Amino acid sequence: MKLLRYGPVGSEKPGLLDASGTIRDLSGVIADLDPSTISQETFDKIAALDAASLPEVSGDVRIGACVGRPGKFICIGLNYSDHAAETGMQVPPEPVIFFKATSAVCGPNDTVEIPRGSEKSDWEVELGVIIGKEAKYVDEANAMDHVAGYCVVNDLSERAFQIERSGQWVKGKSADTFGPVGPYLVTRDEVKDPQNLPMWLTVNGHKYQDGSTQTMVYGVQFLIHYLSQFMSLQPGDIISTGTPPGVGMGQNPQVFLKAGDVMELGIEGLGSQKQTTVQA
Repeated sequence: MKLLRYGPVGSEKPGLLDASGTIRDLSGVIADLDPSTISQETFDKIAALDAASLPEVSGDVRIGACVGRPGKFICIGLNYSDHAAETGMQVPPEPVIFFKATSAVCGPNDTVEIPRGSEKSDWEVELGVIIGKEAKYVDEANAMDHVAGYCVVNDLSERAFQIERSGQWVKGKSADTFGPVGPYLVTRDEVKDPQNLPMWLTVNGHKYQDGSTQTMVYGVQFLIHYLSQFMSLQPGDIISTGTPPGVGMGQNPQVFLKAGDVMELGIEGLGSQKQTTVQA
């Protein structure tokens, strides 16, 4: 299934994308698509419904982040061998873990704000993994049982804040609107192999990223196992799993975002995003 949230910022309702591409309202079934409802039990309940019996959502509606109020937004750095090479960094001996502030989360097509003082705002198309069941000290063999589904993430980054101003990466990753998520939570059963998904990103029509999750160093299954050794993973948590090559920092000469730029990005089977940038 493809589940989503639609409506104005702060007033989103849960929805289902039916086989014809029509959004169906789920607010009579669940209150929201958030940590309190993301579970296999909820998905089974929705799957048992006749989608045609649900109210049709008509008109041009805003699509919100596909998870409301996630508890954690965990990111994995340098997790594609070809991306590590373009940045001149070594593939890490263990996954690099950092966080984005959850206040960075926004809809997949919302306007992206370039932070004040930014000169090096950058893009990163990433596979997002959404947790559906608590994971704590899980074995790698059972790790996928804890996945609710997958989504597209744009892990926007301010490189000067991230790299040149000392401290942790989080301050270069957490500006408001630096975490577009969605458009859909695509349930696990619809993604046969998360390690074989083509992904792409363009800026102003120029394709910068054209990769695949095949070049991930640490795959989804291992990452869930690994992260669960250090923290419990809760329903609704988002894990953004790294980016393939083609980021602005890796260009020669380097290219960074400016107001008015248009990013488009997507992952096969998970949908696409489109954002226009403005100066904060």
